[in-house]
Amino acid sequence: MLAQSPTDGAIAWRGRSVTRTQIDCAIAAARSSLREWSTIGLAARANILRSFAERLKSSREALTSAIAISTGKPRWESATEVDAMVNKVGISIDIETKRNAASASESAGIRSATRFKPHGVCVVLGPFNFPGHLPNGHIVPALLAGNAILYKPSDLTPLVAELYTKLLAESGVPRGAFNLLQGDGSVGRQLCDHPDVDGIFFTGSHRVGIEIARANVERTGRILALEMGGNSPLVVHRVADIAGAAYAIVQSAFITAGQRCSCARRLIVLESESKLVLDALSKMTRSIRVGAYTDSPEPFIGPVITAGAAVRALQSQSEFQTRGGQVILEMTPCSPRENFLRPGIIDMTETDRGWRYSCDEVFAPLLQVIRVGSFEDAIAEANNTRFGLAAGLLSDDRSLWDHFFREIRAGVVNWNRPTTGASSALPFGGIGDSGNHRPGAAAAAEYCSYPVAVTESDRVALPANLLPGIDL
Repeated sequence: MLAQSPTDGAIAWRGRSVTRTQIDCAIAAARSSLREWSTIGLAARANILRSFAERLKSSREALTSAIAISTGKPRWESATEVDAMVNKVGISIDIETKRNAASASESAGIRSATRFKPHGVCVVLGPFNFPGHLPNGHIVPALLAGNAILYKPSDLTPLVAELYTKLLAESGVPRGAFNLLQGDGSVGRQLCDHPDVDGIFFTGSHRVGIEIARANVERTGRILALEMGGNSPLVVHRVADIAGAAYAIVQSAFITAGQRCSCARRLIVLESESKLVLDALSKMTRSIRVGAYTDSPEPFIGPVITAGAAVRALQSQSEFQTRGGQVILEMTPCSPRENFLRPGIIDMTETDRGWRYSCDEVFAPLLQVIRVGSFEDAIAEANNTRFGLAAGLLSDDRSLWDHFFREIRAGVVNWNRPTTGASSALPFGGIGDSGNHRPGAAAAAEYCSYPVAVTESDRVALPANLLPGIDL
């Protein structure tokens, strides 16, 4: 098994995929470590993870390089991913500590409380686009809660996972409590189908998320947290600073070469304002520097993850045209390799609305434009998707924002900010085909353990008044 850098095709990592026997051994090790790891207490686990955060900081350059090599993302963006990984630890400790704070009451010698228990052995399936930050968003709260983890990273970015695992081990996470399992999709399927797994935490495509849900439909006792992408809208109306709006649109649509699940895929603009907005957006989009992470000056975006991904994105652009889309700026390959794509913009106003509803997201720097006649039409078009991850409004009118927030169907809703602006201190997840109501980020603690209702008394005692019908 090997992984190549999308930037130049160089081998980024070489190793072996785990076998079924190794998967069974890892699950047995996780099960064996569970009692010790879950009973050392939250304070002890938090201290170990604080040590992990310090190691993340001291390894910032190495992690930044590993992310850039593995994904092709510019170094500036790769470094922000490492920072997010560091920050996630402190945020998670704070959330878990508050969640586990004593919430007990006492009456007549009987104490009532809510306590939390880990699910047990949990699988984390990581994506390629944020090979550090997104799996870390599952792993840290799950470890804090006392779970043992089986981590299967994307087979496109195994280098980052290897370094991540090394830092966790150096921090004091015991063997068995965290297990790295390298391999392709078949390894993920074996993990999801294994009878001795208690939870599956997944970030990736809707297609794979559905496969996971389908494979576990009869395992009602297994917790699933599925984050499955989006087809996010960004509405523009009544903005004075058109250049500022264009900049927010570019950040929303094209950052990470369009390979974020929160990227704006659909720009919805009123017909009367469309020329001003699209002229400014087109000019700024043409200026975007596409290049390798080694370039100086640094590019805004690098390549999409593989040549195959680029081909599929270009095929989607062609299909959009066949359906009636009118190209404003064509998404095209550019140097140095075929998976470097110059961002494109296509007007989809005249395409069939029902077809637009059913569209999958195009995981590439391609933005669809839909012109509408009114703000009500803009909201209706924004909601015209089977997904519901992120949505945004660019407007100087607070009343429009209040109306937009009431009507929009999404789990992340931003005003005058990019759709890609998500905080680890807030929940991250969506509705519809974007997830299964298990948001991550700050809300991850909710799916990493389960609440237990407890009533207790120090001794058994006969009450002064017996219930009717009982005699001593």
